[in-house]
Amino acid sequence: MSRILRQPLSVAALGFAVLSVEAMAYNPYQTSYSQMNHGGVGLIQMPTARFNQEGEFSLNYQDSEEYRFWSASLQVFPWMETTIRYSDIRTRLYSNDPGFSGDQTLKDKGVDAKFRLWRESAYLPQLSIGVRDFGGTGLFGSEYLVASKRWRDFDFHMGIGWGYLGRNQNIQNPFCKLTESFCIRRGSSGSQGGEVEYTSFFHGPASLYGGIEYQTPWQPLRLKLEYDGNDYQQDPAGVLVQDKKWNIAATYRATEALDLNLSYMRGNTVGFGVNYRINFNTANQIKVKPAPLQIPDVRLPAGTAVKGLTIYQRLEVEAGFNVMDYQLTDTEVTVRGYSIAYRDQDEFITRMGRVLAVYMPESVKTYRIVQNGAGMPMVETVIDADKFVRYARRDSLTATLEQSIQRVEPTPVKGPWTLTTKRDGFYTTADIFWLQTFGSPEKFYMYQGGLIGSAGYVFNDQWSVNTAARASLLTNFDDFKFKVDAIDTGVPRVRTYVREYVSRSDVTMENMYLLWKDQIAPDWFAQSYVGMLETMYSGVGGEVLYRPVDSNLAWSVDINYVAQRDYASEFGLFDYRVLTGHATMYWRPEFIDDIQLKVSAGRYLAKDVGMTFELSKRFDSGIVVRAFATKTDMSAEEYGEGSFTKGFVLTFPFDLISIKPSTGGGNIPWVPIARDGGQPLNRPIQLIDATNVRSPFSQ
Repeated sequence: MSRILRQPLSVAALGFAVLSVEAMAYNPYQTSYSQMNHGGVGLIQMPTARFNQEGEFSLNYQDSEEYRFWSASLQVFPWMETTIRYSDIRTRLYSNDPGFSGDQTLKDKGVDAKFRLWRESAYLPQLSIGVRDFGGTGLFGSEYLVASKRWRDFDFHMGIGWGYLGRNQNIQNPFCKLTESFCIRRGSSGSQGGEVEYTSFFHGPASLYGGIEYQTPWQPLRLKLEYDGNDYQQDPAGVLVQDKKWNIAATYRATEALDLNLSYMRGNTVGFGVNYRINFNTANQIKVKPAPLQIPDVRLPAGTAVKGLTIYQRLEVEAGFNVMDYQLTDTEVTVRGYSIAYRDQDEFITRMGRVLAVYMPESVKTYRIVQNGAGMPMVETVIDADKFVRYARRDSLTATLEQSIQRVEPTPVKGPWTLTTKRDGFYTTADIFWLQTFGSPEKFYMYQGGLIGSAGYVFNDQWSVNTAARASLLTNFDDFKFKVDAIDTGVPRVRTYVREYVSRSDVTMENMYLLWKDQIAPDWFAQSYVGMLETMYSGVGGEVLYRPVDSNLAWSVDINYVAQRDYASEFGLFDYRVLTGHATMYWRPEFIDDIQLKVSAGRYLAKDVGMTFELSKRFDSGIVVRAFATKTDMSAEEYGEGSFTKGFVLTFPFDLISIKPSTGGGNIPWVPIARDGGQPLNRPIQLIDATNVRSPFSQ
């Protein structure tokens, strides 16, 4: 909690404050630091100790004679930056087999991370430590320690690099004084790549590097000068001539979201690039929505007749709430249904309360709003009408929304519903999909997009039949040539037939299954399903979830017996059968905001046993970034390229791309290499998602 110090400011303190401001003069135009060639905040080739604001996401493209770099950099925390990069090495082919990859040049994946050790002060520089290209092939693998200090319009940087950043060898590795083993840097020991080679960190030759960034009087233009820590004699593109160890660049801020840069490197090579930025915390969309209802000074008197259909209509229009059931007594009103418009729970409840306060008699003292999920009552918000009206009309300066509401486990209503809606019947929905993959042998970028049509019949709140079909409208997956892996490790092919599944037909059956779900006890939910469960598997399974209202902790167990679907026919099955399932914990630590940890342990589709760790970071806009890794008893050699399953998923709310308030969202996954190890079943419904409103993480 911040505190205000009510003490006189001494002359010495005032002088120190003035010195701090002058020494770290910040240009208001520079709302974020520029990206370096490999992605991430830096000079040209060399990283700095600087970080952007939390949530800043940058998409980058950089082009020079030997290389093209595509990268995405995200400021996950104020003290941590991550970067994902694809490198196109133009001097080398993807493979020596033209039938396999044609004339496509070599592509390499890389992941970087940088951590702030301490902030810049009046006299001390900011200090950061980082690793580049860890966990992959390590072609650009390196580590660095760097300090940055600003003075007026100049930003000075000095660092020491190892690996790719230290091949200039202008100093001795300082860690060699601890033990001679630090003097030797070994290459990747994993033949399949993908494993983090901790034992090579800070080993081998080292080099000092440095540079200056200057903000010119013309605000959009910044100039960079750096001393390179690499000599490029062992470069992945081959031996590169370095006429000069100094690189120069100019960065032009075309808009607040777009940077253009031009560089001259090694005294002989010109490069250019484009960087586009957005902040995941502040991202928003202008909305067209009704103005909040104003509660009149004189409300409806007791005994006023209430029209239920009017309540239905007003709640849908004003609050985006589809009412399923409605009950009114002399002192209470209960409405149950689905929220379809407002992600923010405070805005949703406020709008609901305003409608009820306007259209309900003043004698109704309690509003009960029951939100459903997957046909089940999830959470009940109890509103004290009098307290809410004081808050909404601002009758009291101290009244808050929190004082007038309480979120509880839904309670059964007494007596029949005043009005209720039909539960059974047919339904249809339509949605779009987009699949993509990077770095394939045939083409660097492959994609498939189209429509998913869903239909089904709902028998009641518990039972339903559901189906979905996928129609491909735009794709280049037909260019797939590589159908079967040449490496036979003896591992069942549970996922690597993906090419056959996505390219065999323009219209395919996604799923078709019978579903039962219910709340079996307070805080306990269950479901079971049978049929075609996903693109590749049919079978039977079930799940049990424990999730109290507004709890930071939830548990689930699922178990499934499935058979692999035949990719050559819609309803055929292969002989492969497997019993798979997991126990999963979901935890949101109280000591760190907007973080969720998911840990699953169990048996995967290839009959390997292990654990999946997933860390999710939620930003203020509702965007969630998830990073996951799975380690099982399958060896790296059995797994194949990549050594183990890992990847990232970006989840975004549709509300950010719609001018009308909406719920729901979409996913953009990035899995560098999907093999057969550590692969779970893609169940059609997961209870943690269906029950999200009980303890919202993503909105």
